[in-house]
Amino acid sequence: MGRYLLRRLLQLVPVFIGTTFLIYWLVWSVPGDPFAGKCGDRQCPESYIAKMNEKFNLNENLFVQYGTYMKNLLQGDLGETYGNREISELIISSYPTTLRLALVAVAFQALIGVTAGVLTGLRRSGFADNLVLVSTLFLIALPTFVTGFLLQWLLGVKWGIIRPTVSGEATFTELLVPGLVMGSVSMAYIARLARTSIAENRRADYVRTAIAKGLPMRRVVGVHLLRNSMIPVLTFLGTEVGSLMGGAIVTEGIFNINGIGSQVYQAILRKESATVVSIVVILVVVYLLMNLIIDLLYAALDPRIRYE
Repeated sequence: MGRYLLRRLLQLVPVFIGTTFLIYWLVWSVPGDPFAGKCGDRQCPESYIAKMNEKFNLNENLFVQYGTYMKNLLQGDLGETYGNREISELIISSYPTTLRLALVAVAFQALIGVTAGVLTGLRRSGFADNLVLVSTLFLIALPTFVTGFLLQWLLGVKWGIIRPTVSGEATFTELLVPGLVMGSVSMAYIARLARTSIAENRRADYVRTAIAKGLPMRRVVGVHLLRNSMIPVLTFLGTEVGSLMGGAIVTEGIFNINGIGSQVYQAILRKESATVVSIVVILVVVYLLMNLIIDLLYAALDPRIRYE
């Protein structure tokens, strides 16, 4: 296990470097003036632009800028925004909100998606099975922004059950509807994935053997069937935690949530490459670590899996 863990950690290094460089290059390639609007309605003086270019190394080529950024990053310095605000402060203030939103979304995916998938996988071709298949297809077909605006209008504007937008610190209660919106599509996929996995494993030899030995059906399902059937679902959920952290731009925009997604969007518009890369660095690390944790959890679900 130790050698496997070390090997996986070493594999993260080229992925980390390649991802951050790609993002840096994409933001650097965005056309536009990063200092437009920094001086109000007037055009910024040449002396100010020259000073800012020198401060942020914008006169250098892409590779020099990236090398300087990575050197500072390894020293724990994420840099500053063009508005002279520490990027680390920006991340600390907005990251917890997106983390809470992602956790709410994953909770909906795990509770509703897995439950629906298990129940329909055990009893296929019934009313519940057809209902889940139709509803999940409906959720998959609807884009996230359509689902978001629809629930916002129905629950917030028409019926007044929730606030149409989120303000302040965004508590878990306020994030229930945005979390449901953000996790709705993946919840549908998880329900279908769990249903298929349960149905396939139910016909496996080890399940028939457990039933033949006279084990209670509850034990057969809970101990034998679910442990093996949940491996693909666990993989999907693990990757979702990482991807949801970076995919919150649409949901945060609809519900006016001041999270990491909205910060990335605003930084792209302002062409602040250091800000975008710094936020992406955090998201990449979370995504890679979640994949590593899921791989290590496989052995707990299926003892046949060995890493060495």
